[in-house]
Amino acid sequence: MNDKTKNDKSQTALPERITVLSTDFTPAAMEFHRRKMHERGYRLEGRVTPRKFFLTDGLGEPKPLLEGRIHYAVTFVRKDDT
Repeated sequence: MNDKTKNDKSQTALPERITVLSTDFTPAAMEFHRRKMHERGYRLEGRVTPRKFFLTDGLGEPKPLLEGRIHYAVTFVRKDDT
């Protein structure tokens, strides 16, 4: 298996999107560089924004996640190969 084949296989094993949560803005903003997301084939999607997260089963009221606290979210999306 050559390096290109190895790289292609590892790229397809990566999730299309990764979202990282943080209680503060700076750690979330630094995650792109700290985890070397560009080298791993990702780009930043949108902005780092404070959000409240909920989970629903579709039948009842959505339940707050993370004790209902606001967290900063940053999402990375896999770059297209085009």
